[in-house]
Amino acid sequence: MGAAARKLVSNEILFREGDSSEAMYVVKSGRLSIFKTKGKGEIELASVGPGQMFGEMAFFDQRPRSASVKATQDTEVIVLPFSALHAQFKGFPEWLKSMIKTINDHLRDANVRIKNLEQATTDTKAFSPHTITKLCAILSLVASKYGETTPDGVVIPGGTLRKFTIQIFQEPTNKMQKLVEQLVGLGIMKVEDLGEGKQRTTIIKSDTLSGFVEFYNEYLFTDAGKRVTVEESELKIVRGLIHFGKLQAPNDKGLVRVSLNVIQNESMKALGHVLTTNDFNSVISKNLVGEKESAKNELFVSFDLKKLESILPFWEIIYTLEKVPR
Repeated sequence: MGAAARKLVSNEILFREGDSSEAMYVVKSGRLSIFKTKGKGEIELASVGPGQMFGEMAFFDQRPRSASVKATQDTEVIVLPFSALHAQFKGFPEWLKSMIKTINDHLRDANVRIKNLEQATTDTKAFSPHTITKLCAILSLVASKYGETTPDGVVIPGGTLRKFTIQIFQEPTNKMQKLVEQLVGLGIMKVEDLGEGKQRTTIIKSDTLSGFVEFYNEYLFTDAGKRVTVEESELKIVRGLIHFGKLQAPNDKGLVRVSLNVIQNESMKALGHVLTTNDFNSVISKNLVGEKESAKNELFVSFDLKKLESILPFWEIIYTLEKVPR
């Protein structure tokens, strides 16, 4: 079977990562995206257009596809079956066949090296999710059992914290120090220099810290399909709802009702950035707030203000600690 044309409509998948390799392709018209799937998203590796070839690396070893390809607009490609190409390739001089195969192998090796480097760079974060809960749990445990309650909060005995961190839970002290630094920045803890190398470490918001441990531990052990995740980009939406929700009196069910039109008109002045009525769709879909209600040419949503106030600092802790480098 020789070369043949194939047409694809926009967003149509040509092949997926892991599929068997039977042909290479030349783009006749249109454009395609070569991508890899990561979680629920996609990472584009390349975009190919008219005259460009792709899928050729499997010609020699017929390995499964290493990435997926889809049309990003109506596209036509020329399909070059490996079976037909192998017949032609047999007639090439041996030195040329050897050179082409060597180049192909080098490209394969380069791709593997790049992948390994990418994996290495993603492992540069100081805290894994379970390390976050573990270290915060150590802080809460030591504070509740050995801490001294003062007007400022609960003072943690440094020696006891080190013993629990290193000896009992076998975590390095530098990780605990990094965690404490971030919690200080979030206003959950404070560290005072007493001179002569001594410090006093105080948990200002003990309830927030202990509540976070319970919240995040339950979240991590919930089936991924049932988790309710507040994305970092949605934190400003939650903050906006809290700000304007505090201006309203709760009803007999404890819910506050806010006008999205008012938020859209006043958010720049009150929050420093604009929130449009459409920005709330994502938190509505996650049932963090109720469905939009229309009344007198305005859109309203109702929500549990106390619930949003309780989870906001938890997600702020998560996204702050996730970014801390080793």
